[in-house]
Amino acid sequence: MIVSHQAHAFEFLNPRIREGLVVGSRRNFLKAGLAGVGGLTLPDLLRQQAMGATGKAQGKSVILLWLAGGPSHIDTLDPKPGRPVENRGPFGVTRTRLPGVQVCEHLPKLAAMLDKFTVVRSLDAHGSNHEPNTVFQTGNVLAEARTNPQAVHYPAIGSHVAKLRGANHPLVPAYATFMRSRSHLAFGGYLGRAYDPFQAQTACRLPVYDMVGKDSGKLSAPALFQLPANISHERLADRRGLSERFNALRSHLERAEAPTAGLEQHTRQALELLTGRRMQQALDLEQEPAATRERYGSHLWSQQVLLARRMVEAGVSFVTLDLSYHTASGTWDTHGDNIPPYGGIEKGLKPLLPVLDHLVTTLVEDLRQRGLLDQTLVIAMGEFGRTPKIGTQDSSDGRDHWPIVASMLMAGGGLRHGQVIGSTEPDGGQIATRPVHAADLAATIYQHFGVPLDAEYLDGTGRPVPIVYNGSPIHELF
Repeated sequence: MIVSHQAHAFEFLNPRIREGLVVGSRRNFLKAGLAGVGGLTLPDLLRQQAMGATGKAQGKSVILLWLAGGPSHIDTLDPKPGRPVENRGPFGVTRTRLPGVQVCEHLPKLAAMLDKFTVVRSLDAHGSNHEPNTVFQTGNVLAEARTNPQAVHYPAIGSHVAKLRGANHPLVPAYATFMRSRSHLAFGGYLGRAYDPFQAQTACRLPVYDMVGKDSGKLSAPALFQLPANISHERLADRRGLSERFNALRSHLERAEAPTAGLEQHTRQALELLTGRRMQQALDLEQEPAATRERYGSHLWSQQVLLARRMVEAGVSFVTLDLSYHTASGTWDTHGDNIPPYGGIEKGLKPLLPVLDHLVTTLVEDLRQRGLLDQTLVIAMGEFGRTPKIGTQDSSDGRDHWPIVASMLMAGGGLRHGQVIGSTEPDGGQIATRPVHAADLAATIYQHFGVPLDAEYLDGTGRPVPIVYNGSPIHELF
């Protein structure tokens, strides 16, 4: 029996023949990227990004350090040293470069550099939840999947940036991430899969950690860009040449207004993205000087942060790092030692803080030394804070979810830093001054990129929806 199929522009690539280049889903990447999956091709993606890229501010970028699970604000950036132990927790405090401002004792490097940062202590976390962690990552309080079935369709801030602004270089994705779990991130949603993040962890070599943070001693394989023995870069280059000759012939036969020139351009970009060197080099830590690699350190998260800096240098606009070992609610979900696997404040949170302290300060200082800090906005945050009272849920050392208030750390982007924005009540349970909402964070990021704050997108019914929903940029930063 002979089964026919509809001809398409990429027949010359033999897309229906499996040739061994696979991604994590075990689909052939050329088939997925060039022949199309569900009607979407990689040239289409590049074409859509090119059509949507407006108001581009050259070089601007964001690195979002996502602390999946919800870190305790009281035990990190908003300590309450004068309170009873069941409120203040087990940690001491340390003075910082900002007069009168203290942070947790386990963040000494941050304390010494706090004049380069802004601490937001009044982040309004109402409505935010995890699995998925989408309220702050979309900037929309309606994007909470447990109460709103449509929440998963609200586009990530990074997806809007990809569509409305694009990447800083045409041969890299605009929005990329290191993903531990899909439930930890927001995606393209109503904008379509063209604006989902590029999954960088599938394309680089990194230490393999288990779900409680133990280093296995193994390295992941960069499967995304690996070619099998029977397919060489030269063979794909030959196919690109055939594609160009095919398009030249069709261009000659069709009128000058035909879209073949654009097809050739975006097919070239697609092939270059798949088989070229720019993203591969950006995701290859061996390209980085040994001294810099040693400076960042061997921890998985530190290496991911270094790769994020390299991706920003290569032209990626928005990078989100899912800083979690566990694939469920997230490593920062420290309910208590009696509630595995994350532990409580002393045994669960405490080992995470030196890692965060090192990687965020190393990143900011490295960006500064490279002249990239004014162009790169660094944000560290999670989906909410933790309860003012320690020892919840029958634990003696944990804190429960607190979708009332959280703290956030920011640096770079050419913004005004060396300040603390907002405050909480004496026990850290409620916002006392200057609430900052999810939409305000989104508006701040869009203003950093030069994206119009009145831009809209269409939901599933074709109704226009504003990308900034009841928010405005954090004025203290500008």
